[in-house]
Amino acid sequence: MLTKPLYRLKGKVAIITGGASGFGKSTAKLFVQHGAKVIISDVQDEQGISLCDEKVGIMISYIHCDISNENDVKNLIDLTISKHGKLDIMVNNAGIFGDPIMPVLEISSENFKKVFETNAYGGFLGAKHAARVMIPKKSGIILFTASVVSIMEGLTPHAYTMSKHAIVELMKNLCVEMGQYDIRVNAISPCGVSTPLLTTGLGVGVLSQPLDVADAALFLASDEAKFVSGLNFIIDGGYNVTNPSFSMALQKRLA
Repeated sequence: MLTKPLYRLKGKVAIITGGASGFGKSTAKLFVQHGAKVIISDVQDEQGISLCDEKVGIMISYIHCDISNENDVKNLIDLTISKHGKLDIMVNNAGIFGDPIMPVLEISSENFKKVFETNAYGGFLGAKHAARVMIPKKSGIILFTASVVSIMEGLTPHAYTMSKHAIVELMKNLCVEMGQYDIRVNAISPCGVSTPLLTTGLGVGVLSQPLDVADAALFLASDEAKFVSGLNFIIDGGYNVTNPSFSMALQKRLA
């Protein structure tokens, strides 16, 4: 019987933005369990430091980083190289939901810009500076956290939906460019995963867990996915095809 290797990321160095909670936290722990050295970045300093103090120990460290600030992102990459000498995996996971769903005429420009600058521009900056150190090595993996709203509409605020569509198209463009350097680029699009972002923004709790999405990140970051690039990996239990429960819960919440 074929078995998967116990340490699927042994010797790898990974950065996970937005790694102090939710999907990022679960991914960081899972990556460490599989032998990776992980740098988590976030603006939630207390939660990030607390994670480093847990049993994951010296395999994980924390750096404060506002992903919409290019100097912060550049510093994140440079400190990682200084500490570990390389960067194998860049997980652009950090993002914000912004204001709740509201009519377009009521949306503030300030909120729209903040969401787009964090989710889309922040993802671009993470990929740009990761590529800066990966291209000379001609190896690396760049992942993005998108959302099922990248293939569906009407579920989330306009700015959030637009930013996730932008992330998927950035991923596809980068896949074309980065292929010549043996750098794989993919996105993961979860549905309503029970993270603080969702439960705080919508008050909706669902069955899917952050670990379900972390498992997808582990696969895409491992050698098992060595021929996978340009994929928007939908993790939604088939919701986008058959399941109306999220829309029903959303409508109930907004009623």
